[in-house]
Amino acid sequence: MFEASLEILLLLILVGFFAGFMDAIAGGGGLITIPALLLAGFPPVQALGTNKLQGLFGTGAAAYAYAKGGHVNIGGQLRPALLAFIAAIAGASVATILPAALLCGMMPVLLIAVAVYFAFKPNLNDIDRAQRLSPALFGFTVAPFLGFYDGAFGPGTGSFLMLAFVGLAGQGVLKATAHTKFLNFASNVGGFAAFAVFGAISWKTGLLMGMAQIAGARIGAAFAMKKGARVIKPLLVLVCLALAARLLSDPDNPLLRSIGL
Repeated sequence: MFEASLEILLLLILVGFFAGFMDAIAGGGGLITIPALLLAGFPPVQALGTNKLQGLFGTGAAAYAYAKGGHVNIGGQLRPALLAFIAAIAGASVATILPAALLCGMMPVLLIAVAVYFAFKPNLNDIDRAQRLSPALFGFTVAPFLGFYDGAFGPGTGSFLMLAFVGLAGQGVLKATAHTKFLNFASNVGGFAAFAVFGAISWKTGLLMGMAQIAGARIGAAFAMKKGARVIKPLLVLVCLALAARLLSDPDNPLLRSIGL
C-alpha cells in the first residue's frame, strides 16, 4: 500500500481544501484531487479509492450545509440517492476492468458541452422551470447512471448532475447545486464502501484530505448560498473548461491520439 511523504501529504491537504471549496459551488472536485493523487505516486485504483474517502467529507459537509439552509427536498431525494448509492457500488466493483481510456477520452467533450450549455443558456437563474423528466423517471434513470459513473471513475459527476437537475428536472441553479451535493454524497458512500472492501484506500491520506475538504466545502457552500446563480454559473463554466483543458493537456489522452495529435 503506497503512502505519501510528509511534504506530499501537506500539499494534498491543501488540494483537498481547494477541491472542497470548488466542488461545493460548481462540482469537479474529483478532477482536482485524482490527478493530484496520481502525481503523488498513488496507483490508479488506490487513487480512486482514496479519492472516494476524502470526497465523502466534502460532499457530506456541503450537502448538510445546503440541507440546513432549506435548499434540499430530502424526502424527494431519498429514492434517487439510494439508487445512486447502489449503482456506485456496482461501478466501483468494475473499476479495475472498465476501459478507463474511453472514459478519459469522453470527459473533455462532455465537460465542454456542459460549459457551453451553462454559458449560453438564457435566463439561467435560481427560479425553477418546466420539468422535462418527472421526479420518478429522473430518479430511476439519471441518478443510477451517474451513480455508476461516479463509482467507476468519478471526476465531473457533480457538473453532470448539475446539468441534469437544471436541464431535465427544471430546477433553479441554487436548488440544483444543493440536490447535486446530496446525490453526489450518496454515490460517494457507495463507491467508498466498495473500494474499502477491496482494500484500495490510503486511510491516513484520505482522512487528512477529508478534514480539509470539510473546511473548503463549508466555505464554498456558504458562498454559493449567499451569491446564488450569479456566482455558481460562471464558476461552473470556468471549472468545466479548466478541467477539460487539463485532460486535453495530457499527451496520452486517447481523444488526442484518435485524431492524430
